[in-house]
Amino acid sequence: MACEGPREVRRATASSIAEFVRGKQMDVLTFMGYSGSEYQSPAVMHQQVAKILEQYNPKKTFINSGGTAQGIGAVYAIAKQKGFTTMGIVSSLLQKERVALSRCVDVVFVVKDSSWGGKLPGSNHLSPTSLAIVANSASVVAIGGGDVARDEWLAARQAGKPVAFFPAEMNHMIAREKARRQGKPLPTDFRGSLHPATEH
Repeated sequence: MACEGPREVRRATASSIAEFVRGKQMDVLTFMGYSGSEYQSPAVMHQQVAKILEQYNPKKTFINSGGTAQGIGAVYAIAKQKGFTTMGIVSSLLQKERVALSRCVDVVFVVKDSSWGGKLPGSNHLSPTSLAIVANSASVVAIGGGDVARDEWLAARQAGKPVAFFPAEMNHMIAREKARRQGKPLPTDFRGSLHPATEH
């Protein structure tokens, strides 16, 4: 069955999302990882997602990610096939930069934010989007991940929420091309910045 979402896209804050989730009496399982950087081995990531979802009840669990179809956004299609209701929490930059939403996300919450997430520049405070994600997640799973995933995953762990991490490499070609465009040395480590952060 093809997905035809998102059914609903609404402006939101951390507290309005919490009110929505409470009203449904469900827990939120959030998946983090690479989005635009994508995966070197997407099929392996898909298998991990499917295996993780087997541990949860579709009637009691929202599956949440960043709203788009790229990279870890593949979780939406897998979750829908298994009968889960899906949701996304995403920065308002999505609309400004016209990034496409996944067709397999049911409800998308757009949070007013001047960044894509992670910590605010020069501070230890999370951006509004990341704050909303961490606050509303009952548990968090990361499959690889860059700076934004790192900041959110560490904040969730610090808040005492159950977190899990599965190593995965970002797409090598995309990472090299990004470095070339930015005039940076070509990368040799494709593990993402979350991986070493989980070891501390």
